[in-house]
Amino acid sequence: MHSMAVHGGAGTLAAADLTPENDRAFRAGLERALRAGFAILDSGGASLDAVVAAVQALEDDVLFNAGRGAVLAANGHHELDASVMDGRDLRAGAVSGLRHVRSPIELARLVMERSPHVMLAGTGAEEFALEQGLVPVPNTHFATERRRNELDRMLHGEIEAGRESLMGTVGAVARDAHGDLAAATSTGGMTGKKWGRVGDSPIIGAGTYAANDCCAVSATGHGEYFIRAAAAHEIASLMRYRGLGVVEAAEDVVMRQLASLGGYGGVIVVDRDGRIAMPFNSAGMLRGAIDSSGRLFTALLRD
Repeated sequence: MHSMAVHGGAGTLAAADLTPENDRAFRAGLERALRAGFAILDSGGASLDAVVAAVQALEDDVLFNAGRGAVLAANGHHELDASVMDGRDLRAGAVSGLRHVRSPIELARLVMERSPHVMLAGTGAEEFALEQGLVPVPNTHFATERRRNELDRMLHGEIEAGRESLMGTVGAVARDAHGDLAAATSTGGMTGKKWGRVGDSPIIGAGTYAANDCCAVSATGHGEYFIRAAAAHEIASLMRYRGLGVVEAAEDVVMRQLASLGGYGGVIVVDRDGRIAMPFNSAGMLRGAIDSSGRLFTALLRD
């Protein structure tokens, strides 16, 4: 069975603030990403291609904190991170601190496929992007009035850094018809973060992980805690070594281990049989899933 899931961030969003217009817009964005990736799976394509396509759709949607529409660091710049992992052979690619790359997930894949490295950061990553023929964009390409307002409110003490509505990340996980798994994650980080801060999204084993023998994982939330818990790899380890099912393993990490540290957020996980888990311990997590039967599901809060 081929199947995939996507997420668009986890955090706090009061039900009263979720207007019918906002609800429709978030769900439409999630559905576009699901359909972009699932069209590849449905035609017999690879899970790696599917997760990259889904994440690129979310990077191009200003509603989500990745690519265009990403949050601003305290210095007023966008600094973007991403990673991708192929469950067939544990190849992975990651980038961090990007300021001029339109699609961070595209560059993460290029690092995986066209370099001997797993992670490139900052100016080195951007130089590599130029070598690969990617056309740079100005940092203002990613800016929106909504994100500028969020940073202004944080700098004036009206909101805590990183705690605005649905701060987070976008990501996708998939199992293709061949049984191969893949995961991809992309983010703008936290509003008002210290420039140079790196969260879990580009860290293999923290925010992203995929291995055909167990599962593919993409995380969203307060990244420092996901790094400390090695959350994505911990889910895989519980499945590998303790024989837990995908739902049980994902819930143990999110609802028990992360919560005990004080961390909040969630994960999307698909196992080697195509089963999906999407637990979160925050007030909301933008998420959706689709499988080979054609059933499509999207949700925002605990609905």
